[in-house]
Amino acid sequence: MSEPKQAASAGCPWATTELSIAYHDHEWGLPSHDDRHLFEMITLEGAQAGLSWETILRKREGYREAFANFDPATVARFTSADVDRLVLNPAIVRHRGKIESTVQNAKAVLAAQAAHGSLDSWLWSFLDHTPIQHQRQSIKDLPAETDLSKTLSKAMKEAGFRFVGSTTCYAFMQAVGMVNDHVVSCPRHKACSMSPKK
Repeated sequence: MSEPKQAASAGCPWATTELSIAYHDHEWGLPSHDDRHLFEMITLEGAQAGLSWETILRKREGYREAFANFDPATVARFTSADVDRLVLNPAIVRHRGKIESTVQNAKAVLAAQAAHGSLDSWLWSFLDHTPIQHQRQSIKDLPAETDLSKTLSKAMKEAGFRFVGSTTCYAFMQAVGMVNDHVVSCPRHKACSMSPKK
């Protein structure tokens, strides 16, 4: 892991552990168009509120097992008994509101798919289906939210999503490559900027 760590820390210093470096080097900022992955990242970013991202990464496999590998049709059918069971599951964040929001968000994903063909098509329509390429010089230049994340947050809330405040939405946009927020000195900045438009 020594070589990836040098590459990550040289550009995006938030990636400092084995888990965060692997996530940074292979996933963060790459445009995603897979509905299950988008649902997963909405869930994980919402779960992260008040916690460290490292904590969420450590629980990621637990989330995949607990929420049917983020199949929205399955999760949408979860009952209050399922929520009660998951509140006791140490493999995820045992916050009832966040667990309930995942079930509700699964229903919102299904509604978006019915209305727009896919969650992907709807979310990416806010950017005209084209990633925003930033030229951040330093990690200090990264905002917590933007006008676009506020717009997306408002639209998602109106569509029935929960735990999708503007800051969470911006983190989600960074994660799924809607915005390229690797600093320009980071090797991943170029790699993500060359990802083809859908």
